[in-house]
Amino acid sequence: MTGLLEDKVIIVGGLGGIGNGLARRFTDEGARLVLGDIDAELVRRVTDEIDPAGERIRGTHLDGSDEQSVSAAVALAVDTFGRLDGLHVNFTNAADAYLPGGVVELPLEAFDEVMRVNTRGFVICAKHAIPAMVDSGGGSIVFTASIDAYNGAGTRVSYAMSKAAELALMRHIARRYGPKGIRCNAIAPGLIWHYKFDQQPMPDGVVEQARARQMIKSRFGTPNDVAALAALLLSDDGSFITAQTISVDGGVTFRP
Repeated sequence: MTGLLEDKVIIVGGLGGIGNGLARRFTDEGARLVLGDIDAELVRRVTDEIDPAGERIRGTHLDGSDEQSVSAAVALAVDTFGRLDGLHVNFTNAADAYLPGGVVELPLEAFDEVMRVNTRGFVICAKHAIPAMVDSGGGSIVFTASIDAYNGAGTRVSYAMSKAAELALMRHIARRYGPKGIRCNAIAPGLIWHYKFDQQPMPDGVVEQARARQMIKSRFGTPNDVAALAALLLSDDGSFITAQTISVDGGVTFRP
């Protein structure tokens, strides 16, 4: 690794498949981290695996849709490491991901839950992280979005709407707070293969359909494909990149 994030203080909100990859890559690049997730055991396990000495990582319970929880995570970063340079919001709710119907059949409780986490949660994270980063002299925010924000699928309408909303928020932050030294970008992954897929097989046909849509046929994306781009966007090497959505999808989407 190149030390791209040497001594940067970054919050990663949301572990699991992609989130674990973010934590490992950011640590390898020299960052000091606060890792947060609603699964306390997952936070403990990832923190112990990556930083057994407890020198560079602090783990915390984080419910991204709860304002007090997010505020506490930001305070933990500042109180422990003295500043906040970056935030990667990676958590997601996909309550309607495998429901077969469209908007007519959509259970509103599923819609409300997706929006509570994926839209309200991202707003709360930005609301509390931006002032801390401004106080630190500036910083970078990265959102994990999805190519579903563009694809117009016949299902997953709540999820797709929430991901489109995250992109609107990203552009707002870049415009409003750019003059204060805040950059904001989004990464839109396609199918990223990680350990959860090995533990719980996907529905019939999903993997085949995803491969057929990719221009790169030799493999699926991995968490480190997302993490490598995120590290750049959070680093000084990415300091002239803002208000952008970059797909990591093997060529599924073609956008100007």
